[in-house]
Amino acid sequence: MTTADFVTLDVFTDTRFAGNPLAVFADARDIGDETMQRIAREFNYSEITFVLPPEDPANTARVRIFTPTMEIPFAGHPNVGTAFVLGRMGTLFGRPLGDTLRFEEKAGLVTVKLLRDQGIVTGAEIRAPRPLTIGDTVTAELVARCASIDAGSITAAAHAPVFVSVGLPFVVAELDGLDALAAAKPNVSAFHDAAERHRQAETDFSLFLYTRMPADPWHIRARMFAPLDTVMEDPATGSASAALGAYLATLAPGSNTEISMTIEQGVEMGRRSLIGLAVTKRAGTVTDVRISGQSVEVMRGSITC
Repeated sequence: MTTADFVTLDVFTDTRFAGNPLAVFADARDIGDETMQRIAREFNYSEITFVLPPEDPANTARVRIFTPTMEIPFAGHPNVGTAFVLGRMGTLFGRPLGDTLRFEEKAGLVTVKLLRDQGIVTGAEIRAPRPLTIGDTVTAELVARCASIDAGSITAAAHAPVFVSVGLPFVVAELDGLDALAAAKPNVSAFHDAAERHRQAETDFSLFLYTRMPADPWHIRARMFAPLDTVMEDPATGSASAALGAYLATLAPGSNTEISMTIEQGVEMGRRSLIGLAVTKRAGTVTDVRISGQSVEVMRGSITC
C-alpha cells in the first residue's frame, strides 16, 4: 500500500465553494491505472487529475484525466486547475517550473500559461489541443427530451444542435432565453436513447445548452449535463466552452478576427463560474482557442491506496 497526497480546489472562480471542484494528485508515480479510476469514483468529482513525469523531457508533465467512470483525453477545468497547483509548487519532479507548462495528454500536447497577480499564481490559460471538428446534427426534439424542455425553446437561428469538439465532443444547442435555460433538467432515459443513436468513441452523450445575453452576444450563459457519466450537471466545462466558442467564431462574419467571449456557467447550481475564451480566426478558419480562468485552493490531504 502507498499514500498519495492530493489538493482540491475550485476552478474558474476566485471564491471557495463556487466554480468547479477538482482534485489533483501532483505525484502519481506510485498509483496504478485501476487505482486511479477507483480514486476518481471515490471523489465523484466531474474530473480529477494524476500527474506523472513526461515521456519527452522537453515537456513539463504527463497529465491523466479521469471522470468517475472513465479516462478522457482532454478537459478544460482539469488543465487550468492542475497548472494552478503545479505553478504554486514551483518545482516538479526536481525541475523548476516557468510560466509556460506543457502537458502530455491523450488528446495531444496542451500548452498552459500561468496567470499571476503580484507574482502569485492565480489561474491559468490553456490552448485547446485539437482543431475544431464539427460532427452530426441532433434533432431539436431529442435535445428537448434530454433536457426536459419544449422543443420550441431551441433556436436554430445560428445553428442546429450539433456535435462539436476541440478535444472532447459535446452537443451544443442554443435556447431562446434564460427562462428556458433555467427550466432544463436532465432526463436520464432520453440520454440513454441519445447515446444509442449517436455513439461517441471518447465519451458518453454530453449536452451543452446556452443562451446569449441580449446586451452582449459574446457573454453566454450555459449549462452542461452528462448524466451517463454520473455528472448530472457540471458547474464549469472548459472543453465544451472552447468547442462552442470555436464553432460560433467559425459562424461569425469576417475571415480574420480575434473574438473574446465569457461563458458564465453553474449559476443555477449555486456554483457560479466564469470561463474566458480568446478565439483567433484566420482566412475563415479558427486557428487558436485559449481558455482562461482563476482557481482557489480548498483542501489538502492524502489517500492510502
